[in-house]
Amino acid sequence: MDKKEFYFSLDIGTRTVVGIVGVFHGEVFKIIDFEVEEHKKRAMYDGQIHDINLVRDAVVNVKEKLEKRLNTKLERVSIAAAGRSLKTCRVGVSREVDPYTYIDDSIIASLEIETIQKAKQEMVNLNSNGDDEYYCVGYAVTNYLLNGAIIGKLQGHRGNSIGVEVIATFLPRIVIDSLQTVIKLSGLSIYSMTLEPIAAMNVAIQESFKLLNIALVDVGAGTSDIALTKNGTIFAFAMVPTAGDEITEKIAEAYLLDFDTAEKVKLSLAKKTTIKFKDIMGTKHQVSADEIMKTAEIAVKNLASEISEKIIEYNGKSPSAVFLIGGGSCIPNLPECIAESLGLPKDRIGVRKTDIIKDVEFDNKKIIGPEFITPIGIGASARNIKQSDYINIVVNDKPVKLLNTNKLTIADVLIFIGFNPRLLIGHRGSDLSYMLNGEEMIIKGRMGEPAAIFINDVTSSLNASISNGDIIRIENGISGENAEILLGEALKSIAKKTVTINGQEYDLKASITVNGKIQNEDYRLRDGDNIKVRYTDTIGEILEELRIPKDTFSIFINGENASTNNKIKDGDRIDMKVK
Repeated sequence: MDKKEFYFSLDIGTRTVVGIVGVFHGEVFKIIDFEVEEHKKRAMYDGQIHDINLVRDAVVNVKEKLEKRLNTKLERVSIAAAGRSLKTCRVGVSREVDPYTYIDDSIIASLEIETIQKAKQEMVNLNSNGDDEYYCVGYAVTNYLLNGAIIGKLQGHRGNSIGVEVIATFLPRIVIDSLQTVIKLSGLSIYSMTLEPIAAMNVAIQESFKLLNIALVDVGAGTSDIALTKNGTIFAFAMVPTAGDEITEKIAEAYLLDFDTAEKVKLSLAKKTTIKFKDIMGTKHQVSADEIMKTAEIAVKNLASEISEKIIEYNGKSPSAVFLIGGGSCIPNLPECIAESLGLPKDRIGVRKTDIIKDVEFDNKKIIGPEFITPIGIGASARNIKQSDYINIVVNDKPVKLLNTNKLTIADVLIFIGFNPRLLIGHRGSDLSYMLNGEEMIIKGRMGEPAAIFINDVTSSLNASISNGDIIRIENGISGENAEILLGEALKSIAKKTVTINGQEYDLKASITVNGKIQNEDYRLRDGDNIKVRYTDTIGEILEELRIPKDTFSIFINGENASTNNKIKDGDRIDMKVK
């Protein structure tokens, strides 16, 4: 798509479809036109398309109205999957490790991949059919464990077991498939695809701000979608099944209004001081906005409380700041109630309107509200997103198709294809343990080699980014050789016992058994073998070895008279004199 051409984007929401057309002037996205169409009936629930034909009708109406006004044909469109469609799972995995090996990044990465795969399988198991496909779009480590105890970092430690607990977020493939079907039936093709929270983040929060711990909350009609950032990335998504409709229902109940009238009253609260309306009995009312807000106060506080609890659940604590977007963010007192619930200063909770967006120009004041942040974000992000909703790669000679929603790495690929993460580690060979004269001896197995990773024949790593068409090769980690030792080598650790007989050194002979049986020095020891070495330990035994009659000599040990029953020890001086 040439930069002078139109960029068409759609935000397909639960209640409305918003279409935006713009062009890029350098890095600036200029909005040329927009259109909003409400679904004629309830065609979507919580971001998931239920009636494809009704949603298609709304998309076609938006498309045709824009085409007519702009006198052009729109053929390709940028879209986004709803944040409320994301599924989140908490899981943990523990693993026994070699207590003599220092824990490095490859071991930790392998453990995290195994944990995400477990979370993915749990998502599949929760699906009624058990056959849906899920894409991991983000995860955050909540705890590392060493020997069962929580620890800040695992790198450089040693222990008997390690573990990790994570929050992982997945997007069901069915959400993508239904969006693709709607787009195809509308006579369009997909130019780019992203996630709504990512699109909103791209325009509502500057890139440098993402280094901070920030919560972006999209308060819609039926749900409030949450995205959390820190260290420069979105690390978790969450959803609260409560939003603006709860306030609308409270107003309807208090003043005997139908839902549509109550919705209009709610939307007027931030714009008017006095609001006129007619209830279902036909009675006319003129009520101050403050009085109406008092009737909705409990609902607003409940919404703020649920949003705050969910943020803390996934973030572990209150964030540094909270940005509110979406139509529901305009509910009076909602920012103040969230600040109170989170224990943050009021100025740390802000409603983001489109006037804060950098590098986006528009003349129409009708799109100034926070409900337009996401649709503008989808359009403004289109040029920077790779021009395909899927990317195709080859992994160990097998083709793989991945959803292209964010920066993808080798680790993402391995999670998706179900690669056994334990194959990434070159495990140390088995140790060999044996007993030598009652003392346990351990021979260590040899260290293994970690997996070798290549992208297009160039050595790479688990964190390396991948691109469409990449050829990836994973060579499994090589386990080290098991420990082994011959009996003769094991006996080298036993010092020889030597005595001096009439001035000449004499090595005492040894009786060697393994598990009670005599073995030669070429015997290869097995784990658990029990070696016993018994040296000649009396004068009588020496005389037998030398074939000397016992009564021929008078015997002295270290100058003292001795008999054939005397014990001898290493270094003794033995003198034998003919009687």
